[in-house]
Amino acid sequence: MRNTLLIILAGLMTFPFLAQQTPAPDQTRSILILGGTAHLGTGDAIDEAAIGFRNGKIDFVGRTFQADRSLYDDVVDASGQHIYPGFIVANTTLGLQEIGAVRATQDQYEVGTFRPNVRAIIAFNTDSEITPTVRTNGVLMGQITPRNGVISGASGVVHFDGWNWEDAAIKMVDGIHLNWPSTHHKHTVDGKVDVRKRKTYEQAKHEIERYFSEARGYASSLTTKKSSNSVMDVKHEAMRGLFDGSLALYVHATDVRAITEAVHFKREMGIDRLVIVGGYDAHLVADMLRENKVSVLLTSIHRLPRFPGDDINLPYRLPKLLADEGVLFGLQVDARMTEMNTRNLPFYAGTARKYGLTEEQAVMSLTRNVSQILGIDDTCGTLERGKDATLFISSGDALDVRTNDLTHAFIGGRAIDLDNRQRELYRKFQTKYGAEVKD
Repeated sequence: MRNTLLIILAGLMTFPFLAQQTPAPDQTRSILILGGTAHLGTGDAIDEAAIGFRNGKIDFVGRTFQADRSLYDDVVDASGQHIYPGFIVANTTLGLQEIGAVRATQDQYEVGTFRPNVRAIIAFNTDSEITPTVRTNGVLMGQITPRNGVISGASGVVHFDGWNWEDAAIKMVDGIHLNWPSTHHKHTVDGKVDVRKRKTYEQAKHEIERYFSEARGYASSLTTKKSSNSVMDVKHEAMRGLFDGSLALYVHATDVRAITEAVHFKREMGIDRLVIVGGYDAHLVADMLRENKVSVLLTSIHRLPRFPGDDINLPYRLPKLLADEGVLFGLQVDARMTEMNTRNLPFYAGTARKYGLTEEQAVMSLTRNVSQILGIDDTCGTLERGKDATLFISSGDALDVRTNDLTHAFIGGRAIDLDNRQRELYRKFQTKYGAEVKD
């Protein structure tokens, strides 16, 4: 036994583990970024910009000639580069799943059908090796969301730098996620696709209505009762915020009927904040969404059309269609392998820009718009005085996969390490084959 333990220990000592990146220390020296183009996330951009921050907060936004260098400890020259607010990924399981084929690394599912009391944020793994790969492309914050069930649970918002989930938390709970039942399904006969109505749809919808009615009754009873002896229902307690406007209801729905019925459901239940997650057909009912103040976290646009009759480039044009209709929307990544694909989020915005969005509209779809939808726009999402200094500098266009190259990134004013496992392997094998190693 003793010899066996020695062999195991020796093996562990020689195994080439990748050391986890240490979270950055709090900002102690004030920083002024000079030069370059600042994309503020508000729809505006500043050439030859100056962005100053201290103690984790932005305290100056203007042009280079307006800035007083003597007020700052360090100056970063960003001439010829681009400055952006940290991009925000919504509806992600990043930090909840590491390796899809290994069950022990999956923590995005829970048992049960209605489970609003499940909080995804407490399972967020700050030591994920995937997270540094998405920070490298400017994605610095995310909405961590559970999966499956009718009510999957509650999502929370984090920044991607921290010792644990409590350090990383920006907002513990921002909303409850409801998977609206599919109204139709595709049925293939002799190679032809036939769309048929689901027989179980009305029953599934009735169960959702009953559950929410009970939760609303529970919330109302607590408001009217003055006694503190009421028995707490943990699941209904988790939903109280839906009826007082403190939480958003995220309804995962794709087709026109599901989206329409979700909006009617919002009105019937007295829910103040509704967000459609997915919303492939949202542009078809844009008037209804706008009038009812319903926002959309748009489905991954790097995809094929849903139906053969759709334009081949329709997914790419969806952001432009919603922008033209005045619907508040943000981009997200809900494709397969969501965790790894999160690194491509900026390039979704680049595609949307190619198909109609302006430069600043594309940036807003990853920054201010998403922060407003998640309810964190008081501290995040734009480069404005008083906001958190969560931003990055790219030597190229951050929305272009060919030129995006981060030189600096800050989360709450903390300078974060932009290295990752993939870059380490790149350097390793470049050396092995005698090729020139690029920074």
